[in-house]
Amino acid sequence: MRIFLILLILFKYSSLLISQNKVALINANVIDGINPLKKNMTILIDEGKIQSIDKNLKPSKDYETLNMKGLFILPGFIDAHTHVRTIDGAKRALESGVTTARSANTPYYQDVSLRQMVKSGNLIGPDIIAAGVFVTPNLNETILADTALGDLVNGVNNEKSLRKLVRINAKRGVDIIKTRGTERAGLPYTDPRKQTYTRQQLEIIVDEAAKYNLKVMAHAHGDEGGYAAVQAGVISIEHGTYLTNRTLQLMKKKKVYLVPTYTTVVDLKEPGGDYDNPILFIRGQHMLPALERVVKSAYRMGIKIATGADTAYGPNSTSRVGMEITNFVKLGMTPYDAIQSATIIGAELLGIDKITGTLSIGKEADIIAITNNPLTNIQNIQDVVFVMNNGRIGLKRIPFDIK
Repeated sequence: MRIFLILLILFKYSSLLISQNKVALINANVIDGINPLKKNMTILIDEGKIQSIDKNLKPSKDYETLNMKGLFILPGFIDAHTHVRTIDGAKRALESGVTTARSANTPYYQDVSLRQMVKSGNLIGPDIIAAGVFVTPNLNETILADTALGDLVNGVNNEKSLRKLVRINAKRGVDIIKTRGTERAGLPYTDPRKQTYTRQQLEIIVDEAAKYNLKVMAHAHGDEGGYAAVQAGVISIEHGTYLTNRTLQLMKKKKVYLVPTYTTVVDLKEPGGDYDNPILFIRGQHMLPALERVVKSAYRMGIKIATGADTAYGPNSTSRVGMEITNFVKLGMTPYDAIQSATIIGAELLGIDKITGTLSIGKEADIIAITNNPLTNIQNIQDVVFVMNNGRIGLKRIPFDIK
């Protein structure tokens, strides 16, 4: 009798494992990121990877079958500029549709820890591309992130200190280096147009990062700092509010990506959200038209543009990748191009386009579902009701009747 009970328990446990590993999404309208919309499709997922996408598939009994009832299925969003540093923030990011996030620095290597938690299966959240500590002239309280940073208390400006901070980040296991060409926009006492690091300083950062096979992303609102960063060899310009055509042309020539974080600048000039300050409200009035021009020019020139929400996904945050996609369409992108900015283009920027960014056989099952067609009304992209990352379900607000 005891043996029978043990076998029964093992059978039930093995069935649970199968249902977790093998999932079939049926009756789905698929926007795979490559081809036109495909209706009434079935997607088979096994061990976190997409096994098949076809109209005539009939999943076997060992698949957990979810009837999508005509929902629209897309690749998970890629947030190429985030500051997620808490478990709750990671959860909010995932539930907004983000399945991969590139950190734009966290104060105390929380992004590295979150990355490991997701990889180990201890947290269902976005896959994290970690940047660790910001390579910036003054670390302030961030100097407490690692005891080895102590002698950088007087600043990070000369070659020795610049290389040391990059090395410490590399030792802590980051995936990319974040630095700056200009000051911040989100602080009332700074001018975002003011250049910080010179071309020579930025070249030192890029050179040291290359020793560890790391790319460099550069915060730059102003043109001088942005131009210097592109000259130095960074992979992407973050924000780019006041870039001139000269800088955009150099970006095009050197295949540098633009991550405009447009929705965050919208946040500056609206109440609530991550920013609610009268000086920033005034600043947003002239920043937003300038950034509009840059995004439109970059799109027209064929510069690759990726989405970034530029938020920690805190409880008061209103910036989301879905909103960034919607704003891109308002700025002149086609809906399909805007969606690709949040999927395959983001994946290319992060160097992970072989494993995610489209719904393709063999790629990770990074999948979201929305209620209505975003190609006819891009605002539908914000209504995320289902999220799967690496084959694990992180959000499931179905079934319900779809009209």
